[in-house]
Amino acid sequence: MNKHYFFSIGLLLTFVFFQNNTFAQRDFSKVEIKTEQVSDNIYMLVGSGGNIGVCVGEDGVFMIDSQFGPLSEKISKAISALSSQPIKILFNTHWHGDHTGGNENFGKKDAMIIAHDNVKERMSTEQKRAFRKPTPAAPQVAQPVITFNDKMSFHLNGEDILVFHFHHGHTDGDAIVYFPKSNVIHMGDTYFKGRFPYIDLGSGGDVEGVLKTINEVLFLADEDTKIIPGHGALSNKEELMEYRDVITICRDRVKKAIASEMTLEEIKASNLTKEYDEEWGGGFIKPDKFIDILYSDLTKEEE
Repeated sequence: MNKHYFFSIGLLLTFVFFQNNTFAQRDFSKVEIKTEQVSDNIYMLVGSGGNIGVCVGEDGVFMIDSQFGPLSEKISKAISALSSQPIKILFNTHWHGDHTGGNENFGKKDAMIIAHDNVKERMSTEQKRAFRKPTPAAPQVAQPVITFNDKMSFHLNGEDILVFHFHHGHTDGDAIVYFPKSNVIHMGDTYFKGRFPYIDLGSGGDVEGVLKTINEVLFLADEDTKIIPGHGALSNKEELMEYRDVITICRDRVKKAIASEMTLEEIKASNLTKEYDEEWGGGFIKPDKFIDILYSDLTKEEE
């Protein structure tokens, strides 16, 4: 039997247990939507789930991600305080429910939903992943009606909004949204500020792709760029560079340990991430889980 078989089962069961318990206990009635101004006409909305980006102006609201469905009314209220214009476009950075859960509600209000080709593919079909409850196809009204492959652009509210799919990273449908005029970038879940990243291997995620995507964003950014992460506070180029460096160091350490024929248990016992655990291990991905992901990703060619 493959030496990674039992590890893969354990990793998947751990994710299932964590996610099922987290969502079962969530009380959306207590969630407050907080608004932070990023530039003259761009805002970040923080609630529960992925950070929302909002670009307002005479052409209508350009919205990035929609968090969870039960929060749609609160999100709409927060946006209406910024603009009297309707939500014209809802752009999804990837397919996960904490970024697309409100799609149905906003789609019913005539927001045009746009995302990467692979987001449409995953949202339009039941997603079956081992040892997890299948994710049913989203209702038609919640699915993207326009998709792209590697890049696209929008021209509204005085902005040239550039969208890129650089690499498969967090998932296989990641999108980066760049506002050159305002010098703002929304990275979706290719950036978990100050936290170990979640790389969804079951959705085509890849640690090398995450690092390559970060480097592409760093090429676009300068010291004044405001960066909206998928999770965490508003950020900048210097903090993104630190994020890249932490992932790189941890990846290299795990890769070296694998080359030395250490088992997963031995790698965990060696505390390869110990100097980062206190600061970076407080989010969804704990240190051991991050090692699990790196180990599984770096050994997948052997399976």
